[in-house]
Amino acid sequence: MNYIRFVREQMKLIADRDPAMRSKWEVFLYPSFRAVLAYKRSHRLYLKGKYFRARRISQRAAHKTGIEIHPGAEIGEGFFVDHGHGVVIGETTVIGKNVTLYQGVTLGGTGKEKGKRHPTLGDNVMVSAGAKILGSFTIGDNSKIGAGSVVLKEVPPNSTVVGVPGHVVKRNNIRIPYEDLNQTDLPDPVQNEMDQLRESLNELKKAENESRIKDGQKIWSEE
Repeated sequence: MNYIRFVREQMKLIADRDPAMRSKWEVFLYPSFRAVLAYKRSHRLYLKGKYFRARRISQRAAHKTGIEIHPGAEIGEGFFVDHGHGVVIGETTVIGKNVTLYQGVTLGGTGKEKGKRHPTLGDNVMVSAGAKILGSFTIGDNSKIGAGSVVLKEVPPNSTVVGVPGHVVKRNNIRIPYEDLNQTDLPDPVQNEMDQLRESLNELKKAENESRIKDGQKIWSEE
């Protein structure tokens, strides 16, 4: 691995995705930088069958950064973890290009599978804070996983997923528009359901009031 090239790539990557970065030299302070650097070293050892040495590097990095990346995971270019504390990436995880994870994200297994037991993330996927993706399935390219979601099944490309369990609430940008790294402007299915119930209740009250007015007018005319 060319260390100088890696540093330059990380400088540009973090500057593009984190508005808090004021100086390119801050890259050395980012947990993501140190965690990914350690991952690259441990992954090379893992591929050579030197599992103990690989795990030792990854565990030391996890202790220092709060980001635990198993050396067996496959991670593409442009990978970035913002803040990062509490992030866990399992052994058979596959991550595409230009993927962004936020703090508290888990890419884990269900404990019931052998072999490929962790998720595959396509290119340009964003996983918001606290989200859990558990199992061996694919999150399609250009998809967003909302904060705190628990995803247990495959997600088509160009989708937005929210909720527990997670489900698709938008696909191919049809519904609420959002910016690429905006974790908050996502559809809220619970709030939408409450709004619909509130609207139905208001309609029932309106119908009841109209019925009472008509009954009162009828009684008055009979008298």
